[in-house]
Amino acid sequence: MKRLVLFAFVGLLSMTLSAQLIQTPQPSPSAKMEQTVGLTNVTVEYSRPSMKGRTIFGNLVPYDKLWRTGANKNTTVTFSDNVTIDGKELKAGSYAIFTKPGEAVWEVIFYSDTNNWGTPQKWDDSKVALMTKAQVQEMPMPIETFTITVNDLHNNGATLGMLWENVYVGVPFTVPTQEKTVKSIETVMSGPSANDYYAAASYYYDEGKDLEKAKEWIDKAVAMDKEGRAFWVMRKQSLIYAKLGDKQGAIEAAKRSLASAEAAKNADYVKLNKDSLKEWGAL
Repeated sequence: MKRLVLFAFVGLLSMTLSAQLIQTPQPSPSAKMEQTVGLTNVTVEYSRPSMKGRTIFGNLVPYDKLWRTGANKNTTVTFSDNVTIDGKELKAGSYAIFTKPGEAVWEVIFYSDTNNWGTPQKWDDSKVALMTKAQVQEMPMPIETFTITVNDLHNNGATLGMLWENVYVGVPFTVPTQEKTVKSIETVMSGPSANDYYAAASYYYDEGKDLEKAKEWIDKAVAMDKEGRAFWVMRKQSLIYAKLGDKQGAIEAAKRSLASAEAAKNADYVKLNKDSLKEWGAL
């Protein structure tokens, strides 16, 4: 009996100890930075080692050797749009940042595989999305903790900066603000699109609101479809006409939708239109 009680006590103590998780500070705490540059979102995620009295470049981080550019898992940067670096285009997406620090120049590599812990076990040149070089600038004061910045902001770009010890390197990049802004202006100034009219008409139809207004909008959406391929828009037009009591208009719209759906080989809309035409006595 005593042995049974002892085993139960040991088991309870073991469960209690396992439930008490020890928390200690990370030696290289993780960081996440988000910055909008023009109209482009830039996100940097990385771990931040500190000097702690050590000599960094040329010692802890050897010169001319591939470095993970931080600590722990890959340092990554994510661009929401295509950007330009050193005259070369880098596609929108996430990239691991690897570097080869030198005394005067760093190589900065944007690598498409972000799932390495440290540097890749096997380097794959096909995963190098872009490589550039950055001049080393000496800092007037020591930087204790490795830091990545997105600074020198202007409407059309910024600089991705890396600082540690007494070193700063910056990689300027440009973003497509002008193209996005002009496109936005042209879109708004040209008025609602066919999709806008279709969405508005669909909402009014589904919610039982002003059907005359829904008819006005769906007619505009159909008229803007110059090639007559939007069978789903013509289908909605037929339903709105039918609900308004315009049976002949509904039949004509359904026939156009049917022809377009058959050309697109969309079996669902072919069946929907045939069912409606049968219901309205047109088949």
